[in-house]
Amino acid sequence: MKKIGFLSFGHWSSSPHSQTRSGADFLHQSIDLAVAAEELGADGAYFRVHHFARQAASPFPLLSAIGARTSKIEIGTGVIDMRYENPMYMAEDAGAADLISGGRLQLGISRGSPEQVIEGWRYFGFAPADGESDADMARRHTEVFLKVIEGEGFARPNPRPMFANPPGLLRIEPYSEGLRERIWWGSGSNATGVWAAKLGMNLQSSTLKNDEGGEPLHVQQRKQIEAYREAWRKAGHAREPRVSVSRSIFALTTDTDRAYFGHDGDSHDQIGMIDETTRAIFGRSYAAEPDVLVTQLKEDEAIQAADTLLLTIPNQLGVDYNAHLLENILTYVAPELGWR
Repeated sequence: MKKIGFLSFGHWSSSPHSQTRSGADFLHQSIDLAVAAEELGADGAYFRVHHFARQAASPFPLLSAIGARTSKIEIGTGVIDMRYENPMYMAEDAGAADLISGGRLQLGISRGSPEQVIEGWRYFGFAPADGESDADMARRHTEVFLKVIEGEGFARPNPRPMFANPPGLLRIEPYSEGLRERIWWGSGSNATGVWAAKLGMNLQSSTLKNDEGGEPLHVQQRKQIEAYREAWRKAGHAREPRVSVSRSIFALTTDTDRAYFGHDGDSHDQIGMIDETTRAIFGRSYAAEPDVLVTQLKEDEAIQAADTLLLTIPNQLGVDYNAHLLENILTYVAPELGWR
């Protein structure tokens, strides 16, 4: 069995070819798609977070709205850029969204990806401390966030408060029990995967990963997952961790599918530089008839190693078409691979 969800980047555009013309369109369509995905039997509705772009941004209003409209599907992110986050305020938002959804939040967080603007986190009021990099700052924000959502009191109460306080130090409210175990780290390197395991976070293996061995992405990801699980075991955590990978996978069952994605059948991994010093590898897309997809996906070592698969979707093609794409995978591919 494998959990299968969708991952939306939340693009919108005024292009006549887009069915998602505005931020309002994206938000309402995302809620509708999550409802449809739940009805189809999908396991998760996840959203990428980008700032200064016509894409999904601050996620908690959307996650809360989906939580109020659904009852079973997991609701998450992949990922929130922690360079931009006030971890205390984020803990309040996350607690509220998790309570609204009845404990279905699965928050993917990370250092973030290449940005739309230069050092955009500075516009949000954040800057690395002396001797820190922006990645260090993201990890510092993360550690504060993880600590405060554990629910322990840490703030000294006012002796003359407006409202009566419980005894002792105060914690961030609202507190949602169990949320701490549903935090994921989006890892683009083997080292950050090990770091995430030590802190007891689940792993989202990034499709844009540091090229650390020259091997195909799925092999590098499988090795990253193995290193993560070994670090988890050595850390002595009581529960079993979860691991996800994301892929663009399209089962071609109609002429429309073939027109949109038939040209992706010969897709390969891509190599590029994401900054002056970092060589990265980006994963291929899969697009084929269902029986061919089954054979191809059996050979993807990272998908086989993960317990959760997030299907990246072309959200600008509309709710109905994206629901059709999800249904194709759930109906024709997942059962043949033993995922259903």
